[in-house]
Amino acid sequence: MIGYVTIGVSDMSKAKAFYSELLQDVGAKVLLDMGRIAFIGTSMKAPMLAVCTPYNDESCNQGNGNMFAISPGSKEAVDGLYAKAISLGATCDGEPGQRIPDQFYGAYVRDTDGNKMAFFHFG
Repeated sequence: MIGYVTIGVSDMSKAKAFYSELLQDVGAKVLLDMGRIAFIGTSMKAPMLAVCTPYNDESCNQGNGNMFAISPGSKEAVDGLYAKAISLGATCDGEPGQRIPDQFYGAYVRDTDGNKMAFFHFG
């Protein structure tokens, strides 16, 4: 159902480097780079993350309540992506942990532009 999620960034080179490095372990890379917008994912036929400079040339800003989530396949992979994001300059917005007993394990970070993302595992 979801084709892609777009987040605004202030520095395209920095954003592409951050997300390419962060998501390489789940098989993602920049699939299409159109200058002011780049699509990062595993396939053009699978959901993607798009990073872009705002079309109106104004400063990017994160929306209150907006977030995207990545499911890497295990609790250990959640922990790994969280640690990797922090090492790449993200800030903690909720350390890895069990949120709903036996159902939802998650971790939350904000990228260098303040965009919020979650890493999660069901089960």
